[in-house]
Amino acid sequence: MKLRYIYHSATIFSLVVLLSLFGSSCKKYVDVGLSPSLVSPTQAFSSDASATSAVISLYSYYPTVLSVRYGTVLGGISSDELLYTNFDASVQQFAQNALLSTNTYNENYLYNYPYQVIRATNLAINGVNNSAAISANTKNQLIGEAKFMRAFTYFYLVNFYGDVPLSLDPVEINNATLPRASTQAVYNQIITDLKDAVSLLPAAYAGNPALKARPNKWAAAALLARVYLYTKDYANAEALSTQVIGSGTYSLPAPANAFINTSSEVIFQLATLNGFSVFGSPYGAANTSTNVFLPTYALYPNFTKLFEKGDTRKTNWVDSLTLNGTKYYRVAKYKLATATSGNEYNVILRMAEQYLIRAEARAQQGNISGAQADINAIRTRAGLPNTQAAIQPDLLAAVAAERKLELFGELAHRWFDLKRTGQADAVLGPLKSTWKSTSALFPIPNSQLLLNQALKQNPGYNN
Repeated sequence: MKLRYIYHSATIFSLVVLLSLFGSSCKKYVDVGLSPSLVSPTQAFSSDASATSAVISLYSYYPTVLSVRYGTVLGGISSDELLYTNFDASVQQFAQNALLSTNTYNENYLYNYPYQVIRATNLAINGVNNSAAISANTKNQLIGEAKFMRAFTYFYLVNFYGDVPLSLDPVEINNATLPRASTQAVYNQIITDLKDAVSLLPAAYAGNPALKARPNKWAAAALLARVYLYTKDYANAEALSTQVIGSGTYSLPAPANAFINTSSEVIFQLATLNGFSVFGSPYGAANTSTNVFLPTYALYPNFTKLFEKGDTRKTNWVDSLTLNGTKYYRVAKYKLATATSGNEYNVILRMAEQYLIRAEARAQQGNISGAQADINAIRTRAGLPNTQAAIQPDLLAAVAAERKLELFGELAHRWFDLKRTGQADAVLGPLKSTWKSTSALFPIPNSQLLLNQALKQNPGYNN
C-alpha cells in the first residue's frame, strides 16, 4: 500500500517536475521531445515556486522513502537486531548474509533508488545555480536542501557498499562510465555538501515549520556530526553535536512521545498526508482488540533481556505476541500499521542520537565526565540511574549498549555500528553460520557491472 506524501505547495506540479528530472536516461540518444505532461528543467527552475516544487520532490515516496524503509529493515536483518519471519528468498539472503549480486532488493531499493535521488539532486543544484529567476534566499534554501539530500543518500550508499561511483555531474551521460570512488573520497564529498548545507540553510524550517519535513541548518549539522563520528574525527563530531544540542530547538521527551509527528525530539522527518509511517507496518505496529499482526521483521528473542529493569524504552518501544506457540517481540516505536489519519511520520534524525554521538566522541577524547553526562541524559529519559562507567573502555561499551537500545529498528544504525567499530565478525560470526567477513559490504548489482565496465565487484561476490 502506498502512502501519500506531503509536498507542501504546488503538489501536482512537483510531481510533474519530479518525473521530468527522473525521467531522462543516459541510454536515450535521440531527443524526441518532452511529453505534454512533463516540464523541461528550464521551466522547472523559472521561478521560486516552481524551483521549490522541484526540490521538494526529493522527499517523495518513490524513490526516497522506499529506499529509507528497505535500508532500515534489510540492514536490521543483516545484523543481530531483526529476524525475518516470511519466506521471500531474496530477503532471506540478507538475513543469512549471503547476498547474490542479482538480488533485486539490493539492486532496486539500496542502489538504484538512491542513485535516482542523487541524479535529481545534481539536476536541482545545477538548475537552481544557473537560474536568474530565483531569489537569493530561495536559492540558498534549495541548494542547501539538495546538498543535504545528496549527502544523506551518499552516506547510506558508502555504508552499504564501501567505494561507490561519485556522481556530481547533471549531464547523465558523463556519469555512465564512472568507476568506484574511494570511501574517503565519498566521505569528503558528503562533508563538503553538509558544510555547505549548514551555511546555506536557516535555523527555521521552511514550508510548514511544525512538520520539520524539510531540512534546516540543525538537520545538516546533525548529519554532519554523525559523519564526523563515522570518520573518527571526534573533535568535530563533538563540536557539531554540541551545536545541535545547544540550539535550544530540541529536547528529549518521554519515550512514549518520541515518535509522534509533533515530538520535540525530531530534527528531520519525512511527512505523510495520512499520518502513519512506513516503519509501522513491517513491524506489525500495535495489536488491537480484534487484529493481531505477525511482524514481518521481529526483534531477536534475546534482545529484550538487554534492557535494565525499569527502562521505559522497553515498555514503550517493544511489544510482543504469541502465535502458534511462538512469542515474537516487535519494534513498537511506531504504533500505527495503517490508518485514515494518524500522528506519525518517518523520523530520520532525532535528538537522542546527538547525545550518543557526543558521548562517544567525548569518550574517545578522554573527556570522562562529559561522556558520562551525555550517557546519563539518555538514561534519565529512559527512567534509569546514572551510568557506572568511569574509564574510557567502559564508557565506550556503555555508549554502544545505549545505541543498541535507543536506536533499534531505525535506519540500519545497528548494522553500521557493528561495522564501523570492527565488531561485525565477533558478533555475527557465532550467530550466523553463513557469515563471512566480506559480508560486511553488499554486492554491487550485477546489472550495473554489465552496464558499466569500469565498475569492480566487492570481494566475496561473483559478478
